[in-house]
Amino acid sequence: MQLGHKVLLIPPQYVRPFVKRQKNDAVDAEAIVIAARQPEMRFVSPKTEGQQARAALFRARERLVHQRTELVNALRALLYEFGHVFPAGMGQIGRVAAVLDADEGTLPLLVSEECRDLLQQIAEKTVRIDARTQKAHRLAEGAETAKRLQTLPGVGPITALAFEAFAPDMRTFRRGRDFAAWLGLVPRQHSSGGKERLGKITKAGQADIRRLLIIGAMSRLNRLGRSRIPQGSWLERMLARKPRMLVAIALANKMARAIWAMMTKQEDYRILGPNAAAP
Repeated sequence: MQLGHKVLLIPPQYVRPFVKRQKNDAVDAEAIVIAARQPEMRFVSPKTEGQQARAALFRARERLVHQRTELVNALRALLYEFGHVFPAGMGQIGRVAAVLDADEGTLPLLVSEECRDLLQQIAEKTVRIDARTQKAHRLAEGAETAKRLQTLPGVGPITALAFEAFAPDMRTFRRGRDFAAWLGLVPRQHSSGGKERLGKITKAGQADIRRLLIIGAMSRLNRLGRSRIPQGSWLERMLARKPRMLVAIALANKMARAIWAMMTKQEDYRILGPNAAAP
């Protein structure tokens, strides 16, 4: 790009159909050339340095969260072997510490020491996660795009950071439905002979954004979020006749379409009325 070239990336799954036989560098290069010449080929623009920096912060936080979850599960498994059963989740760490403090010799000394060491490692990971979360919040406060995204209910600083790091230019999508399809929030089709057969969602596209949108949608369907759902809205009607997870995916789809409209029109989210598309 610094030499004046226009760089475009082609997803590997779009090149694979043009590989004739076997696999080597010459065959791959030929397939790339043929794919690039297709009139309706979809290209991906390279990420900027700013996007790569935000992606590094997001990946670092995700890695620490996975490591902390592994430590918590190891602690629960160790205590389970000695008759102490705790539910999953970080909210049980206080109970675990209280049990260890009140232990009257029911646990072997080596097990007790190992549990305390795991608690210390979990505390260290939590400090590092909090530091990166605060850094993400500061980035979200200083970026206009992140501020605009957070006006949509269910979108927080971490989701806004993921959009800035991984989402392509919204102008590459003709409409919001195309962006939702890119995220994999649409049913997989097995249609033939004019008969439509729709299955589970495709789970194509960027997995982190899709996961965070579904989590944000679930937060709007919990006990506190349900109290804010307008009566007579499509969301209330869906909850009355569909499972909550299915409704969350449908809501995440609408959130993706709303984000596309917000980004392309450079407008904040606003509720139009009780029967709005995303109340």
